[in-house]
Amino acid sequence: MQRTAVVTGGGTGIGKAVARELVEADFQVLIVGRRPAPLAEVAAELGSSVDTLALDVADPIALAAAEFPERVDVLVNSAGGNTDIGRERAPDGDLIGLRDSWLANLTANLLSAMLTTERLRPSLAEDGRVITIGSIAAQYGAAGYGAAKAGVEAWNAELAFTLGAAGITANVVSPGLTEDTEFFRGRLSEQRRATLIGRTANKRAGLSVDVAAVVGFLASPASRHVTGQVLHVNGGAHLGG
Repeated sequence: MQRTAVVTGGGTGIGKAVARELVEADFQVLIVGRRPAPLAEVAAELGSSVDTLALDVADPIALAAAEFPERVDVLVNSAGGNTDIGRERAPDGDLIGLRDSWLANLTANLLSAMLTTERLRPSLAEDGRVITIGSIAAQYGAAGYGAAKAGVEAWNAELAFTLGAAGITANVVSPGLTEDTEFFRGRLSEQRRATLIGRTANKRAGLSVDVAAVVGFLASPASRHVTGQVLHVNGGAHLGG
């Protein structure tokens, strides 16, 4: 039986690379995202092994109404990003603006993953996999975004025990600087880029395929005894733990 995967945020960047990795591992992959056009481009590129679903996974009403595969072997929660990038910073003392900024990041990164996982939980196959994309920001800050990604790690730790009796694993893959994505929306300066690369041991930026390769391992039978973990993919910019 062909295995089935659902990849949120599958139209661009890391999610797209993950979709390719899983197609090459002979999965039938459903890619989910808010924008139909990028999803269609990925499907055209990767062929009949990819289906698409235009959906905001942070919207619980739309998520509940959407149709998903009856059986899901692998769920990859890749939707998210730093919603502060490109957003006007709330003035000092503007508590409502500050609250809204933090809520946007929590919704996009933590709640979207939690809601999607709960929506698909009845469909998860025994010995299935839940893999969520985290961030090095969970260790180094970045205001609401870092807090949201730290929350992803805490939620994942509980999830591993919630799902473990069915042989389902739950892990976080936590990238550092990953260049071929829309994360910075063209706002990463050369000075900041050089600083981030300088913090790595291998002196290079990461690529989406680096992250996807680790996701591919976690999606495979070889990872069956790896759960509740945060796997760092950052060239040594953060040394685990």
